[in-house]
Amino acid sequence: MNESARVGIGYDIHRLVEGRKLVLGGVEIPFEKGLLGHSDSDVVTHAVCDALLGAAAVGDIGTHFPDSDPQWSGASSLAFLSRVVELLAQEGWGVTNVDSTIMAERPKIGAYREEIRQSLASVLGLSVDRVSIKAKTNEGLDSLGRNEAIAAHAVVLIQRLDTEVDDRKT
Repeated sequence: MNESARVGIGYDIHRLVEGRKLVLGGVEIPFEKGLLGHSDSDVVTHAVCDALLGAAAVGDIGTHFPDSDPQWSGASSLAFLSRVVELLAQEGWGVTNVDSTIMAERPKIGAYREEIRQSLASVLGLSVDRVSIKAKTNEGLDSLGRNEAIAAHAVVLIQRLDTEVDDRKT
């Protein structure tokens, strides 16, 4: 079987708390709360990392960046993403595109969408038109709807580097 492309999905959720910065897709967003976790707790980047790692079948974010390891305390999730891209390249995979949905009642994400796309595209080595960011509310339902947490889903396509057309940054 010739396997030249794979799809991966990722998901992450973190609780909103006072006293932390809110970082989504590598972009600091002004808000009265931030996401609780060991690193910067960027749910968008974490979901993308998990989707990429899953597509390549090389573990998950907890395997590569465990919260028990002090070196990741307060770390930028963009550093995680950069390492994931390097790992995939070592395994012979390149990223083709990313699609992510942020689920949050507040803050509104629209004003930051393009900056998030650019931030992720830069680390992924992709043109911005290959990175999609969408935002949805949870219509007041559950912890997301009560503005107690923010979550993100991601879907990615990766391709074997030897079969990939080198137009990722065009």
